[in-house]
Amino acid sequence: MEIFGAGGTQGPQPIYPRLAAFSVDAGQTVQAGAARDQVEISPLGQMLDGISRLPEIRHEKVEEIRRQLAAGTYETPAKLELALDRMLDELHGW
Repeated sequence: MEIFGAGGTQGPQPIYPRLAAFSVDAGQTVQAGAARDQVEISPLGQMLDGISRLPEIRHEKVEEIRRQLAAGTYETPAKLELALDRMLDELHGW
């Protein structure tokens, strides 16, 4: 008994047929109605991209605010009003 392998006598075959090479010579145009690839980014991907674009943490600023919070001098009516306005703007999508 002879065994020729999983591909038979012709060897392994590709799953998908090969596509013809696509090239455009200088001066040629491509039809505008031709199908194009499209990429869709998930909401999670968009959020992660937004996070990656945030500025670096300024550790000195964080430590200063922590000291002010511990001393009870950070929260002022003006700062609370500004924070509330910003939060409302964000909730309204402005």
